[in-house]
Amino acid sequence: MAQAKKSSVLTGNMLIAQSGGPTVVINQSLVGAILEAKKQSAIRHIYGSLHGIKGILGENFIDLGRESAATLEKVARTPSSALGSVRKKPTPEDCAKMFEVMRKYEVRYFFYIGGNDSAETAHIVNEESKKTGYELACFHIPKTIDNDLRENDHTPGFGSGARFVACAFQGDNLDNRALPGVKINVIMGRHAGFLTAASALARQYPDDGPHLIYLPERPFVVEKFLADVKRVYEQYGRCIVAVSEGIADENGTAIAAKFTKETDSHGNVQLSGTGALGDLLADLVKKNTEISRVRADTFGYLQRSFAGVVSPVDAKEARQVGALAVRHAVKEPAGGGSIAIRRKPGKKYQVYFERVPLQNVARDTRHMPDEFIGPDANDVTEAFLKYARPLVGPLPEIGRFKGFPVPKK
Repeated sequence: MAQAKKSSVLTGNMLIAQSGGPTVVINQSLVGAILEAKKQSAIRHIYGSLHGIKGILGENFIDLGRESAATLEKVARTPSSALGSVRKKPTPEDCAKMFEVMRKYEVRYFFYIGGNDSAETAHIVNEESKKTGYELACFHIPKTIDNDLRENDHTPGFGSGARFVACAFQGDNLDNRALPGVKINVIMGRHAGFLTAASALARQYPDDGPHLIYLPERPFVVEKFLADVKRVYEQYGRCIVAVSEGIADENGTAIAAKFTKETDSHGNVQLSGTGALGDLLADLVKKNTEISRVRADTFGYLQRSFAGVVSPVDAKEARQVGALAVRHAVKEPAGGGSIAIRRKPGKKYQVYFERVPLQNVARDTRHMPDEFIGPDANDVTEAFLKYARPLVGPLPEIGRFKGFPVPKK
């Protein structure tokens, strides 16, 4: 039975949960939604589900409405998922059980904070609620450091993740300049290279790294990679490489996927959590060049919840999308939706927010635009830097000696 549209506002309780990989600002969205819900007379109680839909199935809730303003603000500034996270795709049976639980707790507003897989979960729940006739306002609140959600210019979590990557490369560049060699850093990004591309923001001097950037949007060719490394090393006496964990060969097979068969409930191969890709690339350089000092690091989960590296713009917008999801849900609950961030045209950075259908954001992802990727497929363009700078914010200024020579005696 199709869900009937009603002009009257839904009255009941709110349930909110977090899903997928944590970010530095995901709790800003959570707190933004809670504070907005407290203003809405249609929302009586505000419940938080621990570990996403697993918490719903197990009725593992906490009463967020009873938390003090001081606690909420402290949580908002704290990285990672305060409610705990999950990677679980609900089955129709799971949805049926979830609606039983929601009826029991008189839940009429459901908010799920996460990326494209979380949007897919919200979409599944929304569609199942229509079939069962259970009246539910189901909304997705965007987050992902990968910056790959469709409909969005950028997503909450990316700015701070990109800031971490840029700062890490600043430090690595200084280390590599002091003790020259080849350094390879593997960065998160399954299908989209936005986070890896952010490493380019670290450059302040002409010889700064990363000197080479490889993204999943372009085929990774081993022979070209080795030639690039040799060329850069001959030019600077050192070479720093930024490479996405999702780089793939000409057939579209992820290089890292050759080393793991582990998948999540959405069918995604687990690319993070292993240093195999970095070790492989470092070994290739060692075996095919005469460069003796070659090292590799995998940033891995460090990129997601690193305290103290927060983009102010990211935190502000993360708070806003949480609050706006609640406002839209109360104003027009039927059909659900997701909140997308749009960028206004012009030189000055400005955004606006728009409610979009859940199915437009669910599951499938977007990629780096062609105009952001260099013609040789080993760097980014100025267009990307202009796009990313306002999201990341000012970076630490790096100093250098002028190098005034002292005459030899």
